[in-house]
Amino acid sequence: MNVNIQSAMGNPVSLEVCANSVTSAVAAQAGGATRVELCENLFEGGTTPSYGQILMARKLLHIKLYVLIRPRGGDFLYTELEFNIMMADIRYCIEAGCDGIVIGMLNEDGTIDKERCAEMINLAKQWGLGVTFHRAFDMCSDLFQAMEDIIELGCERILTSGGKSTAMEGAYNIARLISKAANRIRIMPGSGVSEANVADLVRFTGATEVHSSARVHIQSKMKYKNDHIIMGDTIGDEYSTDVTDACRVKEIIKMANTFE
Repeated sequence: MNVNIQSAMGNPVSLEVCANSVTSAVAAQAGGATRVELCENLFEGGTTPSYGQILMARKLLHIKLYVLIRPRGGDFLYTELEFNIMMADIRYCIEAGCDGIVIGMLNEDGTIDKERCAEMINLAKQWGLGVTFHRAFDMCSDLFQAMEDIIELGCERILTSGGKSTAMEGAYNIARLISKAANRIRIMPGSGVSEANVADLVRFTGATEVHSSARVHIQSKMKYKNDHIIMGDTIGDEYSTDVTDACRVKEIIKMANTFE
């Protein structure tokens, strides 16, 4: 397959920022992102943010606000209780004035759970919200059939790393998906996208939207530190956090629109 040199030179490549907090969302806006995917617990791949996070993000953002609808980490095979939780979260996003939601549900055989996804999508679209299908897509048994199912369901876009751990690793599949989509749905590369690789990724795939958390490591301002305790299940730094950096956002956008 030849490298896809198609670019968005007529329409600049846009950046959606995966924001793990309102603080990150505000930084994304300051850096020039066109949309925020608000979530929490990125170490688990992202879960639905709190009502407070959604409410404050909506208050402070003038760019588009999409909210991740995912009640837990792990797989994307959900119980009826978990599905009902997701439907309740969608209703709150509608009430809060969000612009869209980010969803994904699978069957046990790795196909799209079309019946229950349709319920979520129809609820959102009934109230004017857009819908992105998230990286549950990358866990499907057949990416191309899954894409056709998602198109049929009426989603705006698919966030994908091409079935690989990072978008760069999955760039070949992403380019094929974009080609086969033929403008019927937007394919948005995400996972590991940075200022160092986004230009190559856009050139190769022809993507017109990209997705990144654009985070930096921030040390706590605590003066007293208890170094003899672990607060979670795994060893980590209890006195640091990761937040989106406006300067990184600007640089990713700049590099995504650099064509030689």
